[in-house]
Amino acid sequence: LEELGPTFVKLGQILATRGDLFPPEWIAEFGKLQDAAPALPFAELRAQLVEDLGEAPEAVFAELDPEPLAAASLAQVHRARLADGTAVVLKVRRPGIRPVIEADLRLLDRLAEIIEKEAPELARYRPREVIRQFAHSLRRELDFSAEGRNAERIARLFADTPAIVVPRIHWQWTGERLNVQDFIEGIPGRQAGALPDGFDHRLLARRGADAVLRMMLEAGFFHADPHQGNVFYLPDNRIAFIDFGMTGRLSEERRYQLAVLLHGLVSHDAGKVAEVLLDWSGGAEVDSDALQPEIDAFVDRYHGVPLKHLDLGAMLSDLVAILREHGLALPPDLALLIKAFITLEGMGRQLDPDFDMAGEAAPFLEQVLLA
Repeated sequence: LEELGPTFVKLGQILATRGDLFPPEWIAEFGKLQDAAPALPFAELRAQLVEDLGEAPEAVFAELDPEPLAAASLAQVHRARLADGTAVVLKVRRPGIRPVIEADLRLLDRLAEIIEKEAPELARYRPREVIRQFAHSLRRELDFSAEGRNAERIARLFADTPAIVVPRIHWQWTGERLNVQDFIEGIPGRQAGALPDGFDHRLLARRGADAVLRMMLEAGFFHADPHQGNVFYLPDNRIAFIDFGMTGRLSEERRYQLAVLLHGLVSHDAGKVAEVLLDWSGGAEVDSDALQPEIDAFVDRYHGVPLKHLDLGAMLSDLVAILREHGLALPPDLALLIKAFITLEGMGRQLDPDFDMAGEAAPFLEQVLLA
């Protein structure tokens, strides 16, 4: 996948969310895909930047570092400073990347079509639907103005919550190929285990969980890639989220189903869990007589476990494994959400080994169920 280029790296990252389709060793391998690429010399970006800014970069920015902060398959990021002294970053799309990706997407769509026709046993995994969803997500990610709108939508959700920070978008210079946003000065999530004095690990874990649960269960619009590189810890125990290129959406019906499922798991109601899973299977043929006893045993395994000791991420992973064994595929929106949920709990436990994701989720679930 890495050798095939950026489209296939992105596809592998999406497949890493599909524990319902692939066994753990495959998911672990997909998880190794790093969205990194050799940086382009700044001179190769300059002509496109002049087009997008409408004038030379030197006329817009008081400072602009030609050495990138980071380089990925779709874009690279450069630090800069506005005339008023504001520190910003420029996310610049790689010149010529769109036609390459469109050609790859046509190939993938044709491949999925062949798989559905020639391998009926794989049709239940809905390969064409997976590719359609992937193509839609990747095209959105290619439009950096869409990323800016996503960031502003999340920022509005937390307008009354100073502890959650989303970088401001500078629309005067932001468009499809360029995104200019405030630079976030903080400690990256990957350094959570070595935060300096003054940071409250337990409070950060709770605030991060609260933020993502609000996105998922209140707004139905969430950061779908909350990995450690997209989260920063700031003074006063604030948390910043960056990079809203990949977002997920959940309808009210989906949120209700998810709440019923998680409530069924926490309250040990196997019937509720089975009902939701069968609904999610989308009419696929399933041996419910074989599935129900497995779900009963699964729910019974967690019976009596105090909320504080309940590993919700592991529980969801086990549940997804049951789906895979019975040939049931999750709807793509839920696959993305469960992956984000598991990532979030892992980050919370890194900050606080006693982090109680189930307890944090409970009030949100009750609110959805009562709505």
